[in-house]
Amino acid sequence: MKVRLSRRLFKSIHESAYNVNMRRVRAASLELFFTFRIFAVHSTDHVVQKQHVRSLFDSIARRYDMLNHLLSGGIDTYWRRRAINRLRGEPGRRILDVATGTADFAIAAARLAPREVVGVDIADAMLAIGRKKLAARGLSGVISLRNGEAEGLPFADASFDAVIVAFGVRNFESLEGGLAEMRRVLRPGGKLVILEFSRPRLSPFRQIYLFYFLNVIPAVGRLLSGNGEAYAYLPASVMGFPEGEDFLAILMSAGFTRVCAERLTFGIASIYTAENSR
Repeated sequence: MKVRLSRRLFKSIHESAYNVNMRRVRAASLELFFTFRIFAVHSTDHVVQKQHVRSLFDSIARRYDMLNHLLSGGIDTYWRRRAINRLRGEPGRRILDVATGTADFAIAAARLAPREVVGVDIADAMLAIGRKKLAARGLSGVISLRNGEAEGLPFADASFDAVIVAFGVRNFESLEGGLAEMRRVLRPGGKLVILEFSRPRLSPFRQIYLFYFLNVIPAVGRLLSGNGEAYAYLPASVMGFPEGEDFLAILMSAGFTRVCAERLTFGIASIYTAENSR
């Protein structure tokens, strides 16, 4: 006995199955995200969590750049250039790069010919690789790197003309605390530029991307880096991060004004800009 389905009924069944599947994917991702947070902080000790996050990123530092470029198809370099271009025409003589990692975003900022770029990160192994890259490019006199955390920036109030973050804000222990600190060290009228992963909204690219992001990236990352936890955390943290209008609302709650978001490459990443108008 053959059963023929109308296009409308077929589409309805397909969409229902997809929605159920995506709810499961999101639930699993959020479960992984919160499992990481609980594992990272078996106690509520601030030091315990920082040590775990530091060790996680230190363990993948050696292959971090290669994996990022490989898994993004090299498009992450374009995203950084486009984000830094948001500072063109701004009086950005002194720029702070928070969660600098291996200094890729700080190096991109050097294209603006600033007087100084300072990068901070909690992972010493990442910073060590960043310093080697600066020396190889002759940028050690312009860019300096130091250990520091977003929630307690070791700088005076209003000491930077611009603050930038690439793929690091979702890793802040306290999102609100990190944003408050960045606003504190940003001069009145200074600009904040954040580049962060987001989630595509349009079908069928959304389905293809989520399969790649939730399945391929963790598998390849585990194979090449030897650390499955770090690359399982990546998709989980992106799925749990408040993107788009939700993140713009958080920026405004933190005291920033003239907030704006631009989605890149079908929504895989987003550039957020804001000003400190106090």
